[in-house]
Amino acid sequence: MTVQVSVITTSSLGDRSYLATDGRVAVVVDPQRDIDRVMYLAGAQGVRITHVVETHIHNDYVSGGLQLARLTGAAYLVSGHDQVGFDRTPVADGDTVTVSDLLRLRVVGTPGHTFHHLSYVLDRATGGDWTPVGVFTGGSLLFGTTGRTDLLGQQHAHTLARHQHDSARKLADLLPDGAEVWPTHGFGSFCSASQADAPASTIGRERQTNPVLRLAADRFVDEILAGLDAYPAYYAHMGVANTDGPAPVDLSPVTPADPAALRDRIAAGEWVVDLRDRTAYATSHLAGTVSLGLDGPMSTWLGWLIDWGVPITLLAETPEQVADAQRELTRIGIDRPAAQATGTPQRWAVDRSALRDLTVADFPALAAAQAGGTPAGLPEPQVVLDVRMTNEWTAGHIDGATHIPLPDLPKRLDQVPVGTVWVHCGSGYRASAAASLLANAGRDVVLIDDRFDRAGPAGVRMAATA
Repeated sequence: MTVQVSVITTSSLGDRSYLATDGRVAVVVDPQRDIDRVMYLAGAQGVRITHVVETHIHNDYVSGGLQLARLTGAAYLVSGHDQVGFDRTPVADGDTVTVSDLLRLRVVGTPGHTFHHLSYVLDRATGGDWTPVGVFTGGSLLFGTTGRTDLLGQQHAHTLARHQHDSARKLADLLPDGAEVWPTHGFGSFCSASQADAPASTIGRERQTNPVLRLAADRFVDEILAGLDAYPAYYAHMGVANTDGPAPVDLSPVTPADPAALRDRIAAGEWVVDLRDRTAYATSHLAGTVSLGLDGPMSTWLGWLIDWGVPITLLAETPEQVADAQRELTRIGIDRPAAQATGTPQRWAVDRSALRDLTVADFPALAAAQAGGTPAGLPEPQVVLDVRMTNEWTAGHIDGATHIPLPDLPKRLDQVPVGTVWVHCGSGYRASAAASLLANAGRDVVLIDDRFDRAGPAGVRMAATA
């Protein structure tokens, strides 16, 4: 029998879970809350899940590990140093867990992303001995980077950064160059200090490319701390849920809402989210809604923007899209949307007076306006609003632009200068959300639906960089 490691990708949150099997039994690593995906994969491979392991108490999603272990009868391996509100199999650095006569796990303490973070070396039996196949690194050693070290508070960030450096070196010293590296974070997750530089990696590759293995401790600490930007506000709720023990997920259909109910929810100040792509939203939408399309990281931005616990209503073209959004939201602890409606904006509106559109432009149009020739049909850009994150702004921005990161915008709408606002981000996704928020606040707004890397070449005046 051979060892197979399958990747279960959650691209909307930038994370990966894993199912490792010898063809008979399986280990699941860092499962997301919607465990039906894992159960389906195990069934398709004809294997029995005997062990579920957590590398750490997660800050960016609600874990499905506890429920998966309960449903399958698997041993649930969690750091014995983490104080949790449920039964688990406590493990610590140096422990060895036999999975089968072909597979075993070696537990390696790798603090840094959290204080009690663990990695798990997967060994395969070969000729009476054990050979390392790879290591599940969670938020420790990632592809070309490491997990961030400030999620437990800035007061711990420096200490954890030093631990992160030591832990990465520990793994590199322990394992051969050919050992696979299987991280949980690094594919868009804000748990990563920066983003993955490859789709797969090995210990040998990380020795050559990863700053944590190339820089001395002091320089690594300085660089990782200097590069950290804000992270989603909903992270504050994830660790608590995972420590207490998450409830089983409920993916049953959401209550439908008719046009009058949608009108009342919007009037009450609730969040009514349009899940269609931003082009469809700009063409026609229900007044008072927020644009967060399923074609982008909807759950991340919605969870970051809202006041936690506010009722959320979902609008989409099909019931399947509502179900997809519902699944994404459960992963960050938003369990039951208040209502849903499907179809078109015309079906959601009490009458046509409740429908709106958005004016759309691109960076060549902004360049023309800066040169004194605003294209026909577009209002003059009296304010250029950049809603990218601070690190993006620092790396380069438009001359004279106002900067308010999207997560801050709901509470800083009154700080946007007066006049018609042309709003942009890095691609158009966040700008569409920002444009909807601005329009709901009564502002005249133009959505720049364009990639920021086209701004300079299009002739937009850029601010001088240091």
